[in-house]
Amino acid sequence: MDTIYTGKTKDVLMDAATGERYLLFKDSATGENGVFDPGSNTVGGSVQGKGRVGLEVTQYFFELMEKNGVPTHYLGADLDSCLMKVKAVTVPKLEFVLRYFTAGSMCRRFTLESGVPFDPPYAEVTLKDDAQGDPLISERLCLMKGLLAPSQYQAGLDLLVRVGDVLRAELAQMNLTLIDFKVEFGFDVSGSICVADEITPDIWRVKDENGTIPDQIACAKIILQRIASRV
Repeated sequence: MDTIYTGKTKDVLMDAATGERYLLFKDSATGENGVFDPGSNTVGGSVQGKGRVGLEVTQYFFELMEKNGVPTHYLGADLDSCLMKVKAVTVPKLEFVLRYFTAGSMCRRFTLESGVPFDPPYAEVTLKDDAQGDPLISERLCLMKGLLAPSQYQAGLDLLVRVGDVLRAELAQMNLTLIDFKVEFGFDVSGSICVADEITPDIWRVKDENGTIPDQIACAKIILQRIASRV
């Protein structure tokens, strides 16, 4: 396997003989000052077994998306190796964010109280650039920078809402309220869009039935327990 991209919590690998692509889920977790936080741009530490747990959760939600007609780049998973086989797609350095309540960086940027509901949900697109603090980016700038082709920005926003509908409903059945989430999208050679990267507690905030917002490590354990209890 050749490593073609190294990320904070995952690496992108390619089988040199076949050209097949894989994501390697690592045990690293984002956060700062010893506190895990899915919204952070830095690695806050490592948790043994996190990679496998993250892949197991992603497998569940990608398969759920596919069942609900939401296209993904998922092709299969090897839990023991922490590897997910994926379609070869181009993933622009963008994150599409959907907020159901105010939280996190939005509150800091706009001096808002946490927990104020959005109806309808509030969508944002950010540039993945740690040095710049992942700034908000418009469709016009995406086109100027060559990150997207015409109509792909809106296609991403449309698919974002569909992902949110499925994710929010499933988490609600687990007694978890979705606060916000971010996803990455990929485009194949024909320009068709799909959900890429992952769907795990690393990309969302939720609130449990007691009003607590668990970090991504605790939330992943809750998810797996509640999945197991429904089987």
